Amino acid sequence: VLNMLDLARIPVLAADRGDSLPLVIAGGSCALNPEPMSDFIDLFVVGEGEEVILELVQAFRCWNSSQQSAVKGGWAGDYRPATIDHRLGKRELLCELSKIRGIYVPGLYRTQYLADGSFASIIPQVPQAKATIERRISKLPPPLTRPVVPFVEIIHDRGAVEIQRGCPQGCRFCQAGIIYRPVRERPVTEVIRAVDELVANCGYDEISLLSLSTSDYSGIGELVGSLSTRYRGRHLNLSLPSLRPDSFSVELADAIRGQRKASLTFAPEVATNRLRRAINKSGGDLVQSIELALNRGWRSFKLYFMIGLPTETADDVLGIVDLVRRVRQIKGPAGNSPNIRVSVATFIPKPHTPFQWVAQSPEEELVSKHQILRRGLQKAGASPSWHDPRVSLLEGVMSRGDRRLGQVILRAWQLGCLFDAWSDIFDYEKWLQAFDECGIDPKAYVRERSLDEILPWSHIDTGVSTDFLKYEYQRALAGEETLNCCSGPCVGCGLQRWDEGCQEKYQK
Repeated sequence: VLNMLDLARIPVLAADRGDSLPLVIAGGSCALNPEPMSDFIDLFVVGEGEEVILELVQAFRCWNSSQQSAVKGGWAGDYRPATIDHRLGKRELLCELSKIRGIYVPGLYRTQYLADGSFASIIPQVPQAKATIERRISKLPPPLTRPVVPFVEIIHDRGAVEIQRGCPQGCRFCQAGIIYRPVRERPVTEVIRAVDELVANCGYDEISLLSLSTSDYSGIGELVGSLSTRYRGRHLNLSLPSLRPDSFSVELADAIRGQRKASLTFAPEVATNRLRRAINKSGGDLVQSIELALNRGWRSFKLYFMIGLPTETADDVLGIVDLVRRVRQIKGPAGNSPNIRVSVATFIPKPHTPFQWVAQSPEEELVSKHQILRRGLQKAGASPSWHDPRVSLLEGVMSRGDRRLGQVILRAWQLGCLFDAWSDIFDYEKWLQAFDECGIDPKAYVRERSLDEILPWSHIDTGVSTDFLKYEYQRALAGEETLNCCSGPCVGCGLQRWDEGCQEKYQK
């Protein structure tokens, strides 16, 4: 982000950008803890942007013209901008924009810290700045069927239709499962119409049906069957991301006719039932699922696991090796074994999840687990890969960081940390130098937090209550599962305050 701003000749620090320079606006998942990037961003959109962007543009146009009458077409949402004299400058505009639900202007707040250096509070400095920023939740907008098509070949060269937003599963490590609640489904007929328009408008030969949990879309069987029949013989491939490791997912993938059976991807995350209960991860029998897929012509499989999860033991790590070994022993119709690639991610505690208080595994512990997996998986005939523990440390620091990290990010960029996602360019020593020069200990951000501690993102309200997150954390430690939103009664996560569907189910 800093490099892009600099290349555009825009000062990287928001405080250095005067009235004549553009507003720098950020949103998306990372905006649910905006503090580490607050020095560089004029305002954050917290939550879903389909509705708030209209209100944002209206307020900017009003400020730019100083006449409400200049804005045609009426107002969107419940926000009504006041008449703002554009001669008053950018700060007055930001004060006005901060009135919009879901808009967070970090420059209108100051932070306080305790004597031990831990975060204490964030305090509004103007009347317009709200003490709590509510996440915006939108109705599903009409699907985009006339996107800009790149002139050059790109990696993900396919159309996409969002069939569902939100996930009912409630995995305790997953931030997306919290910040995209509640579940909202697009009707099957609307999805089919969107696919037809995308193919006609853009000429795509592959369409991805997007969802956090495609298997949980209530009409997925009907949808896949209808599209497969509709496009039979027309060389259209359907992509189904986010499938659970169960036989139903295999049947879904197999129902997409006309595709080359290249590979299937499953994310069991863990290999033992005890840890699966702790993280509240549902799923079927992976061995049975791969056996079924192998018999139906699939040959290659990619499996995603995670290490460093709360309550994890050595037996849980060895369980991954044992599970992969059992998978490799499966034989297909021709006596062939499945090709298995294993990707092992490091658990990063995320804000607004039941695990937001837990400590992140230190580097030496992760290295030890990687060695166990390397030896065991290679003997099992699987190809393993994993994340650099030093990169994982930085991810953990940024995930749960506060506003003081801005100076570290700036200094690291000045030292040349520009393309850290490329392993051959990533320079961990430069990051350590930046932390050292700024007098900040990165390990302080990956420590365990107490349940009553004020967190740097406490002023961001996702709609899911802190009491519910604490309840789920305690159930995790006890190894108790919680039913998902679709298959059981309302779990009372707090969204009934905002969502009519959740409210109705909660009352029942």
